[in-house]
Amino acid sequence: MILAVAEALGGGAIRATRALGKMGVFLGVSFARAATPPYRAGNIVKQVHFIGVKSVLVIVLTAAFTGMVLALQGYNTLRRFGAEGVLGSVIALSLIRELGPVLSALMVTGRAGSALTAEIGIMRIGEQIDSLETMGIDPIRYLVAPRLLGLLLSVPLLTAIFDVIGIFGGYLVGVKLLGVNAGLFFGQMEANVELVDVTNGIWKSLAFALLIGWVCTFKGYFTGRGAEGVSQATTSAVVVSSVLVLVCDYFLTSVLL
Repeated sequence: MILAVAEALGGGAIRATRALGKMGVFLGVSFARAATPPYRAGNIVKQVHFIGVKSVLVIVLTAAFTGMVLALQGYNTLRRFGAEGVLGSVIALSLIRELGPVLSALMVTGRAGSALTAEIGIMRIGEQIDSLETMGIDPIRYLVAPRLLGLLLSVPLLTAIFDVIGIFGGYLVGVKLLGVNAGLFFGQMEANVELVDVTNGIWKSLAFALLIGWVCTFKGYFTGRGAEGVSQATTSAVVVSSVLVLVCDYFLTSVLL
């Protein structure tokens, strides 16, 4: 029985190591194809439109209500200490440092990442990827690289939109509804938010975009056969990407602080 348990643990560790190695090679090849010509600008623009433009509405709605909730909770907490004037800086720092990059990445994962996985997975089970290889077209350069670049371009811009809309939502509730002085709201925000906070948020959004593109395209590219394989790959891509975003956020925060 002990040998069976040891064999099972060892087999699981070997399979996990092989999977990580396969994913690492896939990411390296994808980066190499994305960084070398010929560049397919049309495909990249198409992916930016699909990932970025079509995600604006969900980003705006999520950001607005996130900022409003932050204003309500922050005001009720700060009022106990007579510090309602710092509400603007609390909202801005919370959004720029943490909530903006994380929630934007999670929304993109749910809306666009799942679609990318399903699209590539359907092409795999429909043998379209095999057809590209038969015609001498590199499927990673044609399918994966534009989606990866599209995410790297779109997610930081969506994060910036999230931050602006979230701060505006906090302003509406904090200033217009709860009566915080507008000059104090923006004055404290200007005094406490530094350039390093903005750059750290951008670095986080780029890291999250890379994780989403890596996991979602990998799951779709190596999906199992049949409709069940596509559904399992899509579910796995969304779950793994979301968890990795949260884990990566912790480690990036500990390094960038």
